[in-house]
Amino acid sequence: MRIGLLGTGPWAQSAHAPALSGHDGLDFVGVWGRRPDAAKELAAVHGVRAYDDVDALLADVDAVAMALPPAVQAGLAVRAARAGCHLLLDKPLAPTVEEGRAVVEAAREAQVASVVFFTTRFQREAEEWITRQAGVGGWFTARAQWLGSVFTSDSPFADSPWRREKGALWDVGPHALSVLLPVLGDARRVAAAAHGPGDTVHLVVEHTGGATSALTLSLTAPPAAAGVAVELRGAAGVTLLPESSEGVVPALTRAADALLTAAGSGRPHPCDAAFGLRVTEILAAAETLLAMDTR
Repeated sequence: MRIGLLGTGPWAQSAHAPALSGHDGLDFVGVWGRRPDAAKELAAVHGVRAYDDVDALLADVDAVAMALPPAVQAGLAVRAARAGCHLLLDKPLAPTVEEGRAVVEAAREAQVASVVFFTTRFQREAEEWITRQAGVGGWFTARAQWLGSVFTSDSPFADSPWRREKGALWDVGPHALSVLLPVLGDARRVAAAAHGPGDTVHLVVEHTGGATSALTLSLTAPPAAAGVAVELRGAAGVTLLPESSEGVVPALTRAADALLTAAGSGRPHPCDAAFGLRVTEILAAAETLLAMDTR
């Protein structure tokens, strides 16, 4: 499968480009970015072509991987799908439900495969744990803490405009939901939402399986408090999401594997654009509740 990369920022440099160039089943064709100089630099590192025209890249490939802000990704994903390209997308799918729905509809109409890279879902230990817990059932409650210290001087994402605007809800909220939904069932509703310090938010979600979950999300936690924890409690006892022993590149490589399988089989992956849209709908509902919380 010939694949191109849209995006040239830190995530494209550290995750996407290495994963695409090192994948045996992919022919990494080229890079396009909103900053042509950055595209040329990244393309040179991996020995591929830098494209000035995104449509020219879309015409040369079978698929695209995107490492772009959600507002930029959504429009280009529609454009890529209409050009017949399979989609390896990042989370969140889009900044609004309407834009997310447009991506899903474009992919469906063009009959192209899509995979949204929810990092934890493609880490081997976490994926196996999620599959096991989904088969157990009988969960009573869950808590998920996704705490980062992104806006520090040593973070490659400290200057990310969309993260500063949308905050933890939209950046790490998708990760937490991607773990909870396949285990506890879809969200019936966001029952409560409140602000915490900085960009921290607290959510209570009711799930179709009968359980409730409590989410604490932050990009502004003290560095010493940063980390990820997911705990499930139910009839089977208590279990914790295992820590991953691998980096992001192997996880993204498995996401590319998933795209290849979905494109070849015609069967949608559980983390396709439709799932990305459902996550977007839940985030939008939480955002509406948070707007009512004046603290």
